[in-house]
Amino acid sequence: MSQMRTLKTDGLTQAILEAGEGPLVLLIHGFPELAISWRAQVQALSAAGYRVVAPDMRGYGGTDKPERMADYGMLNLVGDMVDLVRALGEERAVVIGHDWGAPVAWHCALMRPDLFRAVAGLSVPFQPRRASGPPTPAMAAISKRAGLGDLYISRFQAPDAHAQMQTDPATTLRKMFWAYDGSTDAADRSTGFLPPGLSLMDSIADRAAPPPWMGAAHFQEYVDAFTTGGFRGPVDWYRNLDANWAATAFLQDARIRQPSLFIVGENDPVRHYAGAAEASLQDWLTDLRGQPVLPGAGHWIQQERADEVNALLLAFLGQPGVGRD
Repeated sequence: MSQMRTLKTDGLTQAILEAGEGPLVLLIHGFPELAISWRAQVQALSAAGYRVVAPDMRGYGGTDKPERMADYGMLNLVGDMVDLVRALGEERAVVIGHDWGAPVAWHCALMRPDLFRAVAGLSVPFQPRRASGPPTPAMAAISKRAGLGDLYISRFQAPDAHAQMQTDPATTLRKMFWAYDGSTDAADRSTGFLPPGLSLMDSIADRAAPPPWMGAAHFQEYVDAFTTGGFRGPVDWYRNLDANWAATAFLQDARIRQPSLFIVGENDPVRHYAGAAEASLQDWLTDLRGQPVLPGAGHWIQQERADEVNALLLAFLGQPGVGRD
């Protein structure tokens, strides 16, 4: 049986969902999610003999929400996971991330291979540091050349980008989950690109409804958490993209050499703007054990396709050198 509790790490109180005994597996959520997005995985992996821990990440849910934008950089996020492993009394872990949690997981493996012995990413592939310059000007240039409008990530750089989301958290969450789900008609799914003057929320139809896999009680957990905690901290993760690039010159051309896995939904809208990185994953993940694409699935795959994702993760964890010494 899983339970939520809080524990103190270096300068941060983290809320975690945990269950089981055995080798440690960390599950890192993305935007706009919470630890509860991993409930099905916590149950399945703990039943298979693993100690499974899913934190509310910095700025989310029951975890602390620092006031400074600069406190949401990648070095902070990786540090939180390193501190969490130590606070749990463990020495090694497998790290698995979805959405924004995937870059955090990739960087955990990249920066601390001694601590994170294997890594899996869901929905967002590993993207190496660009030697040519920071990411947001490159995103803007690519969008302009393609005539696609602004990528929503570019819009999220504005200091008030979170304000519209906070005026009605229920509508924000309903639209986000609907627009990135595999069950939503292709014409209604977001591409991530926005016409001039149109916000991400305004680009999604008002008829949006929570996806079929999200019951009313589960949806209300998200609404309650974001009504209380807001969206400023989560959006600050995006506002640190260029600062992350500046802080990680030491990782230029570095490769992930631990056993790795990447899972993506066939109809995940993220593939419109991050999909090109999938083709070169083997160049950067030198022990890539698999790269499955789930037919018809959208972005929220660990919830939308829980059984399939559980099976893939358990198969990965069971391979030599992954889940157990």
